[in-house]
Amino acid sequence: MADTPEEIKKHLKLYWKVGYALLFCTVLTVGVTYIPVIGDNIWLGLGIAAFKASLVAYIFMHLNHEKSIIYKVLLYSVFFAIALLFLTLLALYDPIISEFNR
Repeated sequence: MADTPEEIKKHLKLYWKVGYALLFCTVLTVGVTYIPVIGDNIWLGLGIAAFKASLVAYIFMHLNHEKSIIYKVLLYSVFFAIALLFLTLLALYDPIISEFNR
């Protein structure tokens, strides 16, 4: 922990830099929506949002001081969330359900 005013000022500088980076990324995300690109801009927007979320978790939630076990748990959580989304998409193309809805 920060014990001296100099250490606190150093941490405050870091927090301000991260805050400005988050503000810039928010403006960038809004700007991406106005760029006409072949395909969807949603992937680029989601990538920027993922970067912002990781920046918040790393700096403001102090995950930069954690052991490697927390990253394994986070990786498994992301894998589980992606698997749940994939299962939802598979349910849309289930032949039994699609035949039932005809």
